[in-house]
Amino acid sequence: MSKDSKLTRVKVLLAKSPKLTADVIVKHMGVTKVYAYNLLSTARKQLGFVMQHDGTWNLKERMQSNRPEGMTAAQEKEIVADVNQAMAQHDAVNHPAHYKTGGIETIDFIEAKNLSYHLGNVVKYIARADSKGNREEDLLKARWYLNREIAKFAK
Repeated sequence: MSKDSKLTRVKVLLAKSPKLTADVIVKHMGVTKVYAYNLLSTARKQLGFVMQHDGTWNLKERMQSNRPEGMTAAQEKEIVADVNQAMAQHDAVNHPAHYKTGGIETIDFIEAKNLSYHLGNVVKYIARADSKGNREEDLLKARWYLNREIAKFAK
């Protein structure tokens, strides 16, 4: 799928649901979080969204037609249904998608192995390093916690 078609899909979704998040785009379109933020930002600018004082985004004026030229009502409905399903499945607090890569939540593994706080964080940062957009930062955090665990033996 080209960037233009992804951008078009994001514009349709934003017009239907101004609260659309990058996490939903990541899950629905299989793109990185950074790319999802880029798509959201571009779509908001092109559609004329403005940020409100409370941090929410709204259209300056309601658009007459939310559907891009050439898109049928059936295609629009299908895209919206797909994203609504992805939004329903996404739970950023209790079960974030980046914590259950590979079919098991990282917290379940940490608890099953009775890992200490430091080692649990090592596992957590390594497990999500490829999922949050800044692999190097997460690996450096994992190393920091591992060094703290190793330092216990020097005392």
